[in-house]
Amino acid sequence: MFKENIYISRRKILSNQINEGVILLPGNMPVPMNYPSNTLRFRQDSNFLYYCGLDYPNLTIVIDTINDETTLFGDDLDVDDIVWEGERVTIKKMAESAGIEHVEKNSSLPQFLSNKNKIHTLPAYRDDQKSFLKSILGTQNFSSSKELIVSVIKQRSIKSDEEVYEIERAIEVTAEMHKIAMKHTHDGVKEQVIVGKMEGYALERGHRMAYPAIFTIHGEILHNNVYDNKMKSGQLALNDSGSESPLHYASDITRTFPVSGSFSEIQKQIYSLVFEMQEVALTYCKPGISYKEAHLAAAKKAVDGLIDIGLMCGSSNEAVAAGAHALFFPHGLGHMLGLDVHDMEGLGEDLVGYDDDSSRSNQFGLAYLRLSKDLEPGFVLTVEPGIYFIPHLIEKWRNDKKHSSFINYDVLSQFENFGGIRIEDNILITDDGYRMLGPTIPKTVDDIESLMLS
Repeated sequence: MFKENIYISRRKILSNQINEGVILLPGNMPVPMNYPSNTLRFRQDSNFLYYCGLDYPNLTIVIDTINDETTLFGDDLDVDDIVWEGERVTIKKMAESAGIEHVEKNSSLPQFLSNKNKIHTLPAYRDDQKSFLKSILGTQNFSSSKELIVSVIKQRSIKSDEEVYEIERAIEVTAEMHKIAMKHTHDGVKEQVIVGKMEGYALERGHRMAYPAIFTIHGEILHNNVYDNKMKSGQLALNDSGSESPLHYASDITRTFPVSGSFSEIQKQIYSLVFEMQEVALTYCKPGISYKEAHLAAAKKAVDGLIDIGLMCGSSNEAVAAGAHALFFPHGLGHMLGLDVHDMEGLGEDLVGYDDDSSRSNQFGLAYLRLSKDLEPGFVLTVEPGIYFIPHLIEKWRNDKKHSSFINYDVLSQFENFGGIRIEDNILITDDGYRMLGPTIPKTVDDIESLMLS
C-alpha cells in the first residue's frame, strides 16, 4: 500500500467532485476456478485499490460525500477461516492503514444504504459484482453514475510520482522478461517454454503477469494466447507481455525478433519501418496534441515505407484518409496504462479515450483507436505501431478489390506467410513532451541481434 494520506487525499478529491449522496465502491470477491473452494488467484478491483489500497476480498467502502467520511465494510476471519487460510489483519487495522474513519460488518451494509437519498456506483464488469449490487440495493435503481465515472476517469488519468514509480518497477521486471525471451528463443523451441520462463521470472520477484502473454510466431494474430507452436529459423517471434507490480500497476511492452537471432533482409526492412513509425509517433507525444494525430502520423509513415517496398502506391495522405493502411496496421496506436493494462476501460473505453472534442471513427482500423483525445501531463500510455500480413484479411480485401488503387495485391501475395511485427513502449507525458519509462530494452536491429547471438 501507499501511505494512508494518499488514499485520504484521493477520496477527498473524489468526494468534492460528487458532493451529493454516497459513493459505493465494492471490492472483488474470490472467483472459482472450477468449483467454489478452488479459486483463481485473487486480484482486487482497480478502483477499490485506487481509493483505499486494501488487497483483500469481500470488502466494500462507502464514501459519504456530504460529511466527507468513509466507512469500510468487512468481516474478520473466524477460527475455521484461520485454520484454512491463516491469520490476516483485522478489519479495524485495515481501515487504519487506509485512513478510513469507520468500520462496519458486511451484514450491516444494506441497512446503512437504505436511508441514503442517492447512491453512486461504477459499472459492474463481473457477474459477482452485479449480483452483489442487486443483493444489497434490492429494487433500487443502481445503474452506474455517469457523474462518478467521469470523475474517477479524470482523477485516475493523471498519474502521481508514486504511481509512475510502480509502473517503472513493473517495466524493470518486464525488461528482463523480454531479454530472457530473446536469449532462449531458437530453432526447435516451443513458444510455451519461453512463456513459462517469463512468468517464472515475474513470480520469483513478487510480480504477476499484467495480462496473458502474447508470445507467438503468428504475430499477425493480434491477441494470440496459444503457445503450442515449435519455432523455426526464418520465423519472427512477437512478444507482447508485461508484469504487474506488487501494488498492481501494469507494464505493457512488445518486441519482435528473429527466431534464428538474425533478421533476413526483408524482415529487417519491415522491422525498420515499424521502428520509424514509433519514432514519428513519439514526436507527437506532448501536451495539447491529440493522440489521434500521433496515430495518423504513424499510419502515414507506414504507407510511405510500404510504397518504397512496392506493397502500396499512390498518395500516402489519400491512402490514410481512405483507410487503406489498415490492411497492414489494423489497430490503434496505443492506450492508457496504470492499475489496468488498458487503464480504466471497465468504465467505458470511449469515456476514457475520447472527449467532447473527439469521437470514435467508423473506419476499419481507426475504429480500434482506444485513445484519441488531447494528451495531458501525467498521462501514462503505450505507443505500439505494427505492420501485419493477415492472410484472411488480405484474401477478403483482394476479392473485394478494396483499395486496389493503393494496394499492390500482386506483390502482397509474396508476404502472406510473413507474420507480423509490433514494437511497444510505455511513456509518461511531461510538461513539455514525454519520458520513456523503465530501462532500455533491446529494440534496434543491431541491439536485438547482438543480444541473441552473444
